[in-house]
Amino acid sequence: MTKADLVTLAFFEDPGADDVTRFGGKAASLAKLGSAGRIPPGFSVSVGAYQKWIDNGSGELPFDLAAEFKSAYIILERICGVIDVPVAVRSSAIDEDGIGESFAGLHDTFLNVIGADSVIEAIIKCWRSLGNQHAIDYRKANGLEIDSAAMGVVVQQLVFADVSAVAFSANPINGNRDEVVINANFGLGEAVVGGLATPDTIVVNRNDFSKQTLTIGAKEIMTVRTKNGTDEKPVPRIMRGMPELTAIQASEIAALVVKLENHNGWPVDVELAIHDSQLYLLQCRPITTLT
Repeated sequence: MTKADLVTLAFFEDPGADDVTRFGGKAASLAKLGSAGRIPPGFSVSVGAYQKWIDNGSGELPFDLAAEFKSAYIILERICGVIDVPVAVRSSAIDEDGIGESFAGLHDTFLNVIGADSVIEAIIKCWRSLGNQHAIDYRKANGLEIDSAAMGVVVQQLVFADVSAVAFSANPINGNRDEVVINANFGLGEAVVGGLATPDTIVVNRNDFSKQTLTIGAKEIMTVRTKNGTDEKPVPRIMRGMPELTAIQASEIAALVVKLENHNGWPVDVELAIHDSQLYLLQCRPITTLT
């Protein structure tokens, strides 16, 4: 066992944090994109920590891991300048968000998690989500490992999104590489990512970002923060007919996803949030539906 195998966590900017085999696909992608900016601070829990939890056999977190996770959360509080900083805790399986498979929505995500003890609880729930039946079925259908599956976890400052969006650097429906497609909804991103609401759709011409086609969605519900996590609430009727994004914001998103495609070398599926008119990059994965 090497010294690197013993690493249990790393902040996004740390050397080696972009290693898929140690931290999983989602975490590695965020670390690699650090130079792109716009990414809220956070840290990744390693696959080695997951294995140590498994080897413990009790379902409880070993004391030394708990202490290290609490220490990392305190450091994140200092970085963000916020006591009890709210975070998103997301799964990052080894084969998640890769070129061939995305696992989008198949493992668990927890938003608005506050306090070190709650973060630890959410990390364990992410690990346990490797056993979600729909995730197992996905692995079987794609010929992926089941018994040896392993997971890292991302802990990242939560953006209090006024608007959330998922953007594709190529059209995932018709395969058109000259179109950026943006789906947007009010509130946090789960209503968009989880397909809980019909979002607005903006199709942007990649060669001229000013050429845009907007389709207003029903926007039935939005995901909002609560005292103990999140909840889905109806979008006020007066807001449903309003576009969430301005043409300038759609152009900014289109420019960013094209930049990310060029950076990675493949078409990307990107999750974004806007708070106080500031655009934040939350996740970036390959589009796996293009032929």
